[in-house]
Amino acid sequence: MISLLIVMSLAAPTDFHAGFAHGQHGNPANLDSYIAKMEEPERAAWQKPDEVVKALAVSPGQTVCDIGSGPGYFSLRFAKAVGDGGRVFAVDVEPKMLEALRERLAAAKLRNVTPVLGLPDDPLLPAAACDLVVIVDTYHHFPDGPGYLRALVPRLKKGGRLVNIDFQKRELPVGPPVQHKISRDDFLKQAATAGLSLREEKTFLPYQYFVLLQPNAP
Repeated sequence: MISLLIVMSLAAPTDFHAGFAHGQHGNPANLDSYIAKMEEPERAAWQKPDEVVKALAVSPGQTVCDIGSGPGYFSLRFAKAVGDGGRVFAVDVEPKMLEALRERLAAAKLRNVTPVLGLPDDPLLPAAACDLVVIVDTYHHFPDGPGYLRALVPRLKKGGRLVNIDFQKRELPVGPPVQHKISRDDFLKQAATAGLSLREEKTFLPYQYFVLLQPNAP
């Protein structure tokens, strides 16, 4: 699908944001190179995508909504986890990201992923559609994070969960500059304003916090 791969040492994990001019959605203007960096095999050493999917205990037949899906790094994995009876909504605001995703879906012969061109303030998903909403390395791009969370809450099914995985707010060999990051505590404060509470937390990722939330009881 994407022929360009940038090979880097495992001892120096990729900083997706380094060396790129950025466009209107916070993504680098040179999206081909950016996508290649997102998809390089070395990312798995610190992102641990298969462990993340396993930790989320996704069941066959469920609907997972991948917010800021990019070219499908997690969406394709979720597609396998939910099976033919499930559905993955892969939401992104950048058309070129979704073009790359469609190419990957065609190559993998997957028919249970729906690419969605969302808006910066709205994922454009059906109400009560998602068993699980997943946001990975994306929340710090949102122009209005709390507002976007408020837009996501009605998209959750009863008992649905929202997961945010994002970079710890300190100097790291991966992720955006420190000033662009949102700390775990600040994220949880913002989530609280959207009616979400922390239910569980995973700690196996070396550079990221991994929090699972649910809407407060009415």
